[in-house]
Amino acid sequence: MRTALRRIPLLLLLVSLASAAPLAQQAPGPSAAPAATVVPNYDLASRWASSKVGKMVFSTGVSPQWLEHSDRFWYEFETPAGKRWWLVDPAKRARVPLWDNAKMAAQLTMILRTPYDAQHLPISEIKFFDKDTVIRFGVDLPKDATVSSDSVLDMKMEVKTEEQLKQEREQQQEEQRDQQQREGAERAPETKKHWLQYDLATGKVVLLQNYEPEKEKARWASVSPDEQTIVFARGHNLYMMDAAQYAKALKEADDPALVETQLTTDGVDDYSYARELRTAEDRRRFRAGKKDERDKKIGPRIPAITVYWSQDSKKFAVMRNDSRKVGDLWVINALSNPRPTLETYKYGMPGEANQPQAEMAVVDIASRKLTMVKTAAFVDQQIGMATSPVTARRRAQEQTEPQWLASGSGKIYFNRTSRDLKRIDIVEADTATGESKPIIQERSNTYVEIQPLRLINDGKEMIHWSERDGWGHYYLYGADGTLKRQITSGEFVCTGIEGFDDKTRTLYFTAAGREAEQDPYYEHLYAVNVDTGSVKLLTPGVMTHNASMNDAATFFVSSASRVDLAPSAALFDAAGTKVMDLERADVSTLLEAGFKFPEPFTVKADDGITDLYGVMYKPFDFDPAKKYPVIAYVYPGPQTESVTKAFSPRQANVALAQLGFIVIEVGNRGGNPSRSKWYHNYGYGNLRDYGLADKKAAIEQLGRRHAFVDVNRVGIYGHSGGGFMSTAAMLVYPDFFKVAVSSAGNHENNIYNRWWSEKHHGVKEGESKDGKPTFTYDIDTNSEIARNLKGKLLLIHGDIDNNVHPANTLRLVDALIKANKRFDMLMIPGKRHGFADANDYVFWVRADYFARHLLGSAADSVDIVELNREKAIKK
Repeated sequence: MRTALRRIPLLLLLVSLASAAPLAQQAPGPSAAPAATVVPNYDLASRWASSKVGKMVFSTGVSPQWLEHSDRFWYEFETPAGKRWWLVDPAKRARVPLWDNAKMAAQLTMILRTPYDAQHLPISEIKFFDKDTVIRFGVDLPKDATVSSDSVLDMKMEVKTEEQLKQEREQQQEEQRDQQQREGAERAPETKKHWLQYDLATGKVVLLQNYEPEKEKARWASVSPDEQTIVFARGHNLYMMDAAQYAKALKEADDPALVETQLTTDGVDDYSYARELRTAEDRRRFRAGKKDERDKKIGPRIPAITVYWSQDSKKFAVMRNDSRKVGDLWVINALSNPRPTLETYKYGMPGEANQPQAEMAVVDIASRKLTMVKTAAFVDQQIGMATSPVTARRRAQEQTEPQWLASGSGKIYFNRTSRDLKRIDIVEADTATGESKPIIQERSNTYVEIQPLRLINDGKEMIHWSERDGWGHYYLYGADGTLKRQITSGEFVCTGIEGFDDKTRTLYFTAAGREAEQDPYYEHLYAVNVDTGSVKLLTPGVMTHNASMNDAATFFVSSASRVDLAPSAALFDAAGTKVMDLERADVSTLLEAGFKFPEPFTVKADDGITDLYGVMYKPFDFDPAKKYPVIAYVYPGPQTESVTKAFSPRQANVALAQLGFIVIEVGNRGGNPSRSKWYHNYGYGNLRDYGLADKKAAIEQLGRRHAFVDVNRVGIYGHSGGGFMSTAAMLVYPDFFKVAVSSAGNHENNIYNRWWSEKHHGVKEGESKDGKPTFTYDIDTNSEIARNLKGKLLLIHGDIDNNVHPANTLRLVDALIKANKRFDMLMIPGKRHGFADANDYVFWVRADYFARHLLGSAADSVDIVELNREKAIKK
């Protein structure tokens, strides 16, 4: 008999522990294999790989790019007929092509001496200039390509010296090598971007001679809103320079004549004003540094910790964490060249005494004075800055640096959260004195969550989100923290603010669960008057909607879809009246190829009362007379349930079903926060087991409902929290769940990060005999019940995962070994929490495992032919 996962290379460690005997000689146990072997349909599965689906369906929504000087917007939309660009004027109810594709292709072909046609335009990085009358864009060509000297606009840019060009090339090459090393990417052919300009009025395209786009912001620079001050770090301290010096630094980074101002001197390791240096190459550069005239290493310019600017550019704030006492954690990158490297990072674990200590400082640009903000209230608290929303105007101006919520520079708003997350204060602080006062307080016996604070009425009023009545709603406060009224109410959850009209005092917001007889996770856009509470639905229909509103809150674009309905997009005015249809995704090629929409379903939770919502994926050659194994793709939450709601054909579950499975996604109590606080917090205090009974109950109901669902052959898989949950299912219900593939699982939440574990499971704050605060954390782990394993388990982990450390899986492995259990394991070298370019490999490993143990057979060649035939073989 074939050994498990024979086709997988040496990376797969087959752990056969109680005996060296082959699997055929093992003692009998619960078997998931069918009476008759079923041949898995690898060919059908490979035809629905994400890369292939991406060649059948393209754009599935409209992302409006609102212009700076009007309510117009442009967008691009791609179908099997090619890509089109559109300009929309809502006020005129007009939509016109941004350009004629055929004419654009002809002009580009003549100018760039490279053939193009209307379906294959290589245009990128579109940006409007000159009050939205001209467009500049880029086209990449091979570096040795020549272009026409006709139709040229000389931008009269400064000609760089050969030495400057050489330095730039060397820096770019070094950055490319670093990126390729970090991501394992193959080196792309060398190209050069040529810049062109298109006149909207005349339709003429010209090549921009000697043009360089505005220099991309240096990686190390934080630029003020007025672009006159630049903040960065050297060593562990803050520095700044003015715009003139910054312009020089972009040309010659090490010009000795550059003038910089040092702002702090107290930065040290793990208590730094510099952004964390995560990669070994970053740290190498930092250590190399440079020497100033006093022969003292001050290091290269590097990014500062997040800089929050006042909107008037007169001050900025930084939040620094003192992590000097926090314990270290390590991963070893076995693929580093020329030798493996040790990566060390700070990582606070649940229940530990030593945690990062947060503080906030404000710097006055003119006086260079640093003022500490008085933030202290809770032991081991966290603090977060309240920032202004990034508007379409700011995006058009490429001003995406975080800015204070308050309009001036005299005060800031921030939130502080107790370590047990049961207490949150919204705080106002004076930036000149550092004095602060809480203006809104939230308290709960489970964890408290908030959304961004919003100021209205020129800062005289605030809109605050709270779950204090069991549902997420908006509340109107005065600037002094006086509650005026609850704006929204009812059994639904407000999920975000899209806009506000100061004149009509109308708040535009998204919410889930308000519409009766609908999936409660479908989001809609609503309008509510903050004084009367009168709510109006703006996006009707049994679909989930993704809305984007302009800054003036006069128009919005909504892209809507369901998992079983192709997406469409339309433009509406603020009253919800449709102005025009924009696009409908072209799924004709997809359907011609045999695609069938997945099927939504509703079942009851294990309590027999709570509705759970799910999605079922069937093989496209489905035969209702057959019985199919069922595989549950899981993620327990509490931040999401990973149940697909919008149209999404490019995903693993579509392809996995084609081998001959029924694949399902279904929620569980304690999952998605878009339902009641009760539902969301159901798993508080029981983070290992809380969702398992609901997954089991859902599958059992589907088995009773559908004769084709075989509840005697049940598989389960997931990643991260889903990896943790899928293994837990095998150990808590070992006679029901027969096969699991668990990747990057946080099986030992007592060594996962403190914030997530203590928040969702709970931590008890106390006091020692000497009066010092204590925090007690106790949680069930998968290792504690490893002895319960009966079915087939494959564990997968990246060996440099610095989110869910590999120790989470290795401690489970240790427990399985001690319990004399057979299992399978794959460690992926050089991969972090996401498997990056190894994801396709992992998909087929997972598919093989389920096919072998639920269908009775799997591909046996050493090559994963489904992957190999997708790429050209290089000799």
